[in-house]
Amino acid sequence: MDETIAAPFRSRELSLEPGWIDYNGHLNLAYYHVLFDRGIDDLYDAIGLGERYRERTGFTTYTAEAHVRYLKEVPPDARVLVSTTIVGLDAKRLHMFQEMHHTDGWLAATLENLSLSIDQRGPAPKVAPFPAETFESIEAAYAAHSRLPRPAALCRAIRPLG
Repeated sequence: MDETIAAPFRSRELSLEPGWIDYNGHLNLAYYHVLFDRGIDDLYDAIGLGERYRERTGFTTYTAEAHVRYLKEVPPDARVLVSTTIVGLDAKRLHMFQEMHHTDGWLAATLENLSLSIDQRGPAPKVAPFPAETFESIEAAYAAHSRLPRPAALCRAIRPLG
């Protein structure tokens, strides 16, 4: 695990798969989530929350809530980068804001995500505090991210029509 986490954290370049393109000729909305999730996977590996964390501790995270804004169509041949900023943290919850940029630099979408710490040991998964060592790693990343300006699109909601 890297001791210095970039703020915001940037994923590796991500490619689209042919089956992800819808009949309108651009990325289907479901696969924006896949790309954002792959960006989270990169962050999680860097801060100690990845697959090895689950195997080692029996803990993982589940998404409790997510809000996506689709800002620009992503064409079939695109490559994207996902940046993630940790905008909130407590003993059991991790609040993140993500931006998906085309490698040409334009913003395609944003996602705000609230994840819960889950203890998978026992008869049923349950929300539980992050293990102490893991929390320290997440907290160090959050400290770096908390120095960034708050994303302007944070805590947006769909407003009622009419």
